[in-house]
Amino acid sequence: MSALEQTRHLARVVVYGRQGCHLCDDVLDVVRRVCAETGDSWTEVDVDQDAELEDRFTEEVPVTFVDGRQHDYWRVDETRLRAALARERPAP
Repeated sequence: MSALEQTRHLARVVVYGRQGCHLCDDVLDVVRRVCAETGDSWTEVDVDQDAELEDRFTEEVPVTFVDGRQHDYWRVDETRLRAALARERPAP
């Protein structure tokens, strides 16, 4: 199982980013706020800690996944994130 497949099941929202990334900080602020309001789980994964993730996402961080599917990269739109979380979570 790849690193990406392993992290998909950590939380409803997964943010792939890196330390020192101002765009990552902005996205995390939105994700924290929205998930606090909706009660959905979220987690952050540092792509620099895994060669596979670093190769895949290094030019796109932050990358946001919802329910195991890529949702946004570089920025996250709060309205789109809320809409994605309002949909029923797909069965595994």
